[in-house]
Formats: sequence, structure tokens, C-alpha cells
Amino acid sequence: MKRMWLMVFFLVGSLALAQETLKIGVITSITGRFAEFGAQQQAGMAVALAEVNAAGGINGKPVEILLEDDTSNVNAALAAAEKLLRSDVPIVLGAYSSSITNPLGQYFTRENFPFLVFTSSDDAITKPGSEWVFRLNQPASAYAEVLFDIFDSLNANNGGGLQNIALIHGNGNFETAVSDAALRLADERGYNIVERESYDRGVTDFRPVLNRFKASNPDVVFMVSYAEDSVGIMRQAKEVGLNAKIFAGGAAGFALPNFLEGAGDAADYVITATAWTKDVSYPGAENLYEKLKEQLGGKEPAYHAAQGYAGIIAAVDALRRAEDLSPASVQAALASTNLPDTVYGPIRFASENGYQNQNPIKMIAQQVQSGEFITVFPEAAAVGEIIFPTPIWNAR
Repeated sequence: MKRMWLMVFFLVGSLALAQETLKIGVITSITGRFAEFGAQQQAGMAVALAEVNAAGGINGKPVEILLEDDTSNVNAALAAAEKLLRSDVPIVLGAYSSSITNPLGQYFTRENFPFLVFTSSDDAITKPGSEWVFRLNQPASAYAEVLFDIFDSLNANNGGGLQNIALIHGNGNFETAVSDAALRLADERGYNIVERESYDRGVTDFRPVLNRFKASNPDVVFMVSYAEDSVGIMRQAKEVGLNAKIFAGGAAGFALPNFLEGAGDAADYVITATAWTKDVSYPGAENLYEKLKEQLGGKEPAYHAAQGYAGIIAAVDALRRAEDLSPASVQAALASTNLPDTVYGPIRFASENGYQNQNPIKMIAQQVQSGEFITVFPEAAAVGEIIFPTPIWNAR
């Protein structure tokens, strides 16, 4: 009888262990300034989590996300990181803003703990980086590079015409990093920066800067701003009559569906860098788009949702391959990642060109045409052609 009860005990215990969840830590902005981006990330993670668990989870264990709100604030993010480490998660993913992710990367490096970045783009996160920090999304310099590739292509195909660039950007880590890359690329490729203006968070009146730009008569207005700022800049550019052959956005706010809604016809013809669109050539992109849109209640998904999805897929892949769930084993599994055909594109973590543990994936670009984002660059990914030069305001 005693033996029978022992058998029953171990059987029940084994079933309970089989149903234990494997928890993945995530830090992102649920509230605060960056909550819109955090909502997109959460949608992507939810879709990925459903697919992972439907396929059997990780070695038979269901996967659960322990989600912590950084409230769009560095101190809250660091407190969340400490809480997650006390929860014995094997890996942490995050965050949205580079100004938050940089300190998180430093914290996890001190703790010798694997940290997977899936949206933040400041080059400094992986350049020079850390052996404990891995990034699957593109660095900030790639946002500027794809736009300068477009300028070069348009000049080659139209006998020149793009030379002088006026640059406006927020003073956060991401905006500054993209703008610094633009300065470097302009110097390397022979463009002139005729104006550069940074602004503090909370500025709403961009007219003085835009009027000064107007006097400089730039060929390109290059902008790097978050959501509310991108709308304000374009609406006020139209208001003051700032004309240019190209209005170029370094992703962020310019790549969001809300930019189309908020800026209205002032958004027309803006070209913006982006990390992912529904019509990219990666397998399953259109299907993922539909799932993300459903998860968002019919709202248009931004590339941040695809990055959230890819972050969970990459983390699950590493945890499946890790010898155990110790930090060193998970770190080693991340380092050997090789996912050539994900819906976000190929994922591997390379240490080259000064970067460490950086996924060397390329950016794409889209243009607002008739109130919609159309992928226009590179040619292999394009579903439409760039409208160039941008029609002047009074002709719209």
C-alpha cells in the first residue's frame, strides 16, 4: 500500500513538474511616454507566445512572460530588472527606449546575466557592447544608412539634385545616435549639412526652426523624432511652407500608424526608415501582420510589434538549445543562434565592424503615398516606386 502511494505521489509530482511554466522576463513601457510602443511590443509577444505554447512550449513546458513596466523611466526599469532576477527567470528581454536600455545593459553585464534587446537602437548598446547583451534589431546607424542609400540612388538616377540637408532631431539617445550617423554619412558621401537643430522633450512649437530651415532652402529635411513630435513637425512644416525635394524620417514616430492619422495630408510623401513591413519578402510576413492586427483590436501594427514577436522567438530558440537554464548556458545558446528564415528576417549575433552580439540585419524604407505606407526601398523589397521630388505644399 505504501509503495502504491509513493507511485501515485511521484506520478502526480511528475505531472505537476511537466506543467510548470518556464518564465521569460520582459521590461518595457506599459505606461508613460513610450506606452504606445510598449503596446505594440506586447501585441507581438502575445502572438509569439500563443504560437510557442501551441507547439509544445519549451521541452514540454508552457512558456509564460513576466512583464514589468518601466513606466518610461530609467529608475523604474532598473528596479524591474532587480525584481526579475529575484524571480529566477533565465533571460530578460527589453526595452523600448535606448535611454532605458543602455543602463539596463550595463546592469545585466555587472550581474553576468543574459539580456536580449529587441527594439532599442542606440549604437552604443552593442558597440562596443557586452558579452551579456544581445540585440536582434538594427542599430541606429542603419536607420540613417538606408536613407542615405536612397539619396545616393535618387541622385544616380536623376542626375543629382540632392546635396543640402537640414537636420532636426530630439535630444534623446536614439534620436541623437541616428543624427550623429547622418552627420558621419553626409561627410563620407559628400552631402552638406546646412542646418542641425536638436530640441528638448516637451517642445511643441517647431516653427522658428522650420522657418530658419526654409531660409536655407535644403534639398532634404532629415527628421528623427518620436510620435507626437513627428506629427507636429510635419503639420508645422506645411503651415510655414517649408519645401524640400525629400522629407526623410529616421523611423520612430514617422513609421507609426498614428503618424498617418495625426499628420493627415502633411504626412504625404514622407520617406521613413523602418525595420519591418507586412510586404517584406520574409516567409510568413503577411500572416504575422494579420495576427498582429487582430491582437491590436484592428489597429495597424508597427514594426515594434514584429520586433516583440521576434524577441520571443529568439529567446525560446536559445532556451530550447541551452544545456540548462543557468546564465552561462543561456548566454552560450544566444551566442550560437542561427535562425536564417524568421518572419522578421535572419537572426544571428555577430561580433564585427566594432559591434558585439549584433544581428546584422538590413533596414528597409517606406513612403507615405495616398495616406498609406508603401515599401519603396530596397528594390528587392519594394512594392512601389518613390515619388520624387516631393510635390510642393500648395500643389497638394
